[in-house]
Amino acid sequence: MNYTFDYLVFIGRFQPFHLAHMQTINIALQHSQHVILALGSAQNERNIKNPFLASEREAMILSNFSPEDRARIKFVEVIDVYNDEKWQKLVKSLVNQVIEPDAKVGLIGHFKDDSSYYLKFFPEWEMVELDSLEDALSATPMREAYYRGEIQRDKFPQGTIDFLENFQKTTTYQQLSEKFAQNDKTNLV
Repeated sequence: MNYTFDYLVFIGRFQPFHLAHMQTINIALQHSQHVILALGSAQNERNIKNPFLASEREAMILSNFSPEDRARIKFVEVIDVYNDEKWQKLVKSLVNQVIEPDAKVGLIGHFKDDSSYYLKFFPEWEMVELDSLEDALSATPMREAYYRGEIQRDKFPQGTIDFLENFQKTTTYQQLSEKFAQNDKTNLV
């Protein structure tokens, strides 16, 4: 099959991986031989905003794809760097470690809101700009519902649902859920 790109880079936290993320990857797989998922916030401490480790997100994501598609998805782990220039260099360096020399690399994404400004940091990568997918899903309200014990099944692929159900049985989930409830009460005051 002839692809426009050798690699398309999709940057996100995927906390958790939802249907719009999956739709983006499926579009990327139609246009590129490989997709590189740059997993943001890949440091090893968990918090309410970033409950899942990079390895857990990789497993969650891959569980939603066929073996053939899994073989075409690569991951790089991007830790939080609170300096745009350093973060940009880090992402490029990590991507360069998994691509072949002279590969045609693109960037796929959606200018959702002010938080998407980073998509402009990679002018050397051709941009595949997507319109809003799956009713502009945002993971934040999904995480909040999850901490209240609800899995919004209409917003997640089955592999993510299975992961979230299993994660709810862990002490880590209980701790994060309790912390969320405490923060929720504090914010109401």
